[in-house]
Amino acid sequence: MMHDEDLKAVSVGFSGDVDLVMSAYRAGLFPMGLGDDGGPPMGWWAPTVRGVLLPGGLRVSRSLRRSMQDFTFTVDQSFADVVAGCADTSREGSWITEGFARMYDDLHAAGWAHSVEVRDADGRLVGGLFGISFGAVFVGESMFHAETDASKAALVHLSGLLDERCGVRWVIDVQWSTPHLESLGVSELTGLEYLDRLHRAEGAPVSEVFFS
Repeated sequence: MMHDEDLKAVSVGFSGDVDLVMSAYRAGLFPMGLGDDGGPPMGWWAPTVRGVLLPGGLRVSRSLRRSMQDFTFTVDQSFADVVAGCADTSREGSWITEGFARMYDDLHAAGWAHSVEVRDADGRLVGGLFGISFGAVFVGESMFHAETDASKAALVHLSGLLDERCGVRWVIDVQWSTPHLESLGVSELTGLEYLDRLHRAEGAPVSEVFFS
């Protein structure tokens, strides 16, 4: 699990330029506000220990498998709604400010940011996740649920897409591990191990219809 001493902001400042933001992600950095509740100024972070989900690592309990039978899944159909669900200020640890939401919307419009939506039997959005994708890398930014197991189900669905379309070189970067994520099979890499895995996954062959 990540400890405070493992966190390191390597730069402070914000640029809304999509190319610059993606250069930072490819260098192993991710953005998060230094102020209260994710407020400014924005820092670019490079934890010394990184939480990742790797091929074959996902743990799906029997109860989660049962829950998944009650859900349907879509991709990129409700990106803004997923971000809004993750940004809900009533959620503990909410950090997605209006500035972050605009940045992710720009990244989505440019084809870099994607969402997995979880819907109930009536088609209502009850959970999901979103993140940044390049090569066989998916940098998970946040997830939410309005029904039990909906966010976990989104992660299982994403893992299945990666298995199907990226082979065995994919990596889901969850930035840092938590007991909740560890229960799903998230493990930890040192910063150097993460960068090596990131660069190998970035160059992996990926279907052009990954997020269809």
